Amino acid sequence: MHPVIKTTLPIAEALQKLLYPFAEIAIHDIKTNKIAAIYNSFSKRKVNDPSLLSAEDELLTLNDCTGPYEKINFDGKKLKSISSLIKDEKGRVVGLFCINLDISKLNDCKNIIDGFLNYQSFVSQPSQLFKDDWKEKINEFIHTYLIKQRLNLDTLNKIEKRKLIHHLNEMGAFIGKNATLYIAQILKVSRATVYNYLV
Repeated sequence: MHPVIKTTLPIAEALQKLLYPFAEIAIHDIKTNKIAAIYNSFSKRKVNDPSLLSAEDELLTLNDCTGPYEKINFDGKKLKSISSLIKDEKGRVVGLFCINLDISKLNDCKNIIDGFLNYQSFVSQPSQLFKDDWKEKINEFIHTYLIKQRLNLDTLNKIEKRKLIHHLNEMGAFIGKNATLYIAQILKVSRATVYNYLV
């Protein structure tokens, strides 16, 4: 094994431990065209297995870091992969450092979440239920305003809160009996501050 390749092994092991059990790290030796080291081998490859890499002159046309790109594991699981060239002190390519990330479980989670949040299955709010729900209306006013202004509720400064309160007043958000207190709680200010901002 080339000495430069050896220097990458602690990094490969550290990455594998950090990303376990989702990452397989493979180090390829260009000269022998074999796997020099492999960590968390869920592809069922092992050290000294053929790397099955392209010819060395073709590898030289790669960027120093290539990817992420998609691969399919033997069991059909989708992998997100990236490969980096390992070069010696003279800039010659001696190895290839590859990370294969199993994203199948993340895809499963995404599908579950997408299914749970399937907005196409939602129906319109029943007007009979929310006709007099001033809290619901305030929530909608605030949410729409923040999206339009590209703001985040948790990071609003005093000026932005003042503008939002004026907007809510224009929208008739203060009609509810305890609307001022409710808005104050949402904005994490006192009720007196809301009144001051309305002046």
